Amino acid sequence: MANTENEGKKFLESVHQFFDHAASFSKLDPGILAQIKTCNSVYKVSFPVEIDGRVEVFEGIRVQHSHHKLPSKGGIRFSMQVDEDEVKALATLMTFKCAVVDVPFGGAKGGVKINPRTSSVKTLEKVTRRYAAELIKRNLIGPGMDVPAPDYGTGSREMAWIADTYQALKYGETNALGCVTGKPVGQGGIRGRAEATGLGIFYGIREAFSDTDLMKKAGLEGNTMEGKRIIVQGLGNVGYNAAHFCQQSGAVIIGIAEREGGIYNSNGIDVAEAFKHRSETGSILNFGQCKNFNNSAELLEEECDVLLPAALENQIHADNAARIKAKIIAEGANGPVTRDAEKILLEKGVIIIPDLYINAGGVTVSYFEWLKNLSNVRFGRMGKRAEEASHRRLVNAIESASGKSMSTHERSLLIQGSDEISLVRSGLEDTMINAYHEIRGVMNRKDMEDMRTAAFLSAIEKIGVSYEALGIFP
Repeated sequence: MANTENEGKKFLESVHQFFDHAASFSKLDPGILAQIKTCNSVYKVSFPVEIDGRVEVFEGIRVQHSHHKLPSKGGIRFSMQVDEDEVKALATLMTFKCAVVDVPFGGAKGGVKINPRTSSVKTLEKVTRRYAAELIKRNLIGPGMDVPAPDYGTGSREMAWIADTYQALKYGETNALGCVTGKPVGQGGIRGRAEATGLGIFYGIREAFSDTDLMKKAGLEGNTMEGKRIIVQGLGNVGYNAAHFCQQSGAVIIGIAEREGGIYNSNGIDVAEAFKHRSETGSILNFGQCKNFNNSAELLEEECDVLLPAALENQIHADNAARIKAKIIAEGANGPVTRDAEKILLEKGVIIIPDLYINAGGVTVSYFEWLKNLSNVRFGRMGKRAEEASHRRLVNAIESASGKSMSTHERSLLIQGSDEISLVRSGLEDTMINAYHEIRGVMNRKDMEDMRTAAFLSAIEKIGVSYEALGIFP
């Protein structure tokens, strides 16, 4: 346990170091900066749950880092490695992540010390509902207070249990479904949420590749993903979807690292088939013509254009940073690169696309889901047919003026109105593009060399404006 606590402490210290460095560029009052840095509240609870006729005690935690905007927002992770410092670090990152992409939430994070892989569904449901009840009793969850989401070890199933528990204890509350995001679509969720973080990573990497100055600095040619070699760590929801969308855009996935080991093929790996292989065999190893890496950490040190760590924090540290050969690191996970490692990597000229920007797709689409729950209507429901009717009149006018008829397929493509999934993806794409150029703008104005400092500073300035406008009460 000491080792886990030490990792959490190092993670929190790393986040604070990143913050302090960026804050040194700010002209905000030192007191405001101190308020922005600190966690506003920490709630820890031990609660009993009856499991197969015996009582077991579980530990839960919820950290609300910032109340400069409400509700606060952040995932709930189920893991035996959950500890206070780790959750504080993740909650802190959430605050800056939301600010970077202009999502009007404060940052939060939660966790329960439980192993989701060895616990039965019945046990997981009981623990999830009891944890939710503890938060509800303390008014630490709600559509206007704090809105959790899935994280490591949880998913849409757990979010549905939390939403149902909230509705049962807050019977008749109109906006009850907005108490949590990441729910199944049939239970108030939103289409496109499952792949949102991975798709956001794809949009962010694609935008970086279109940045001529950045690519020149990285020593890469071409402004597209075509032919770019990518190594992915973690084939979970985030890593799989990010790799999938990059592969669809012409990138070559040459390596996949997982807990049990890694696989490498310079000619490329079919991500969907590799995922299927792991699901069927329980291991990523021995897939096709790939070379096995029994120690997956060694795979991160192979030569590639983009290294995409999408697993856990502190994966690239002072001990292995010098051996990293990637030209770009896109932080799909939260905090995969430590402060000490970043110093080494930046000296080598490695471009790091920071977590508080590149993996913000999840919270962005969670924001869309929250808005959907508050409005109690599916996006596109009221406007899709009207939009199609307008497009149809335009197509008819073009055909009449030109004297030529379009094919059925062409008409269908031009006439189609926007449904929920297309609106969600459009909103996500626009968010990631705008945030990227905002960060690059800060880099240029402040003559900064790294994107992380610029992203932190951008977030700090936005949060500072909120605190200054709110004032200090009483």
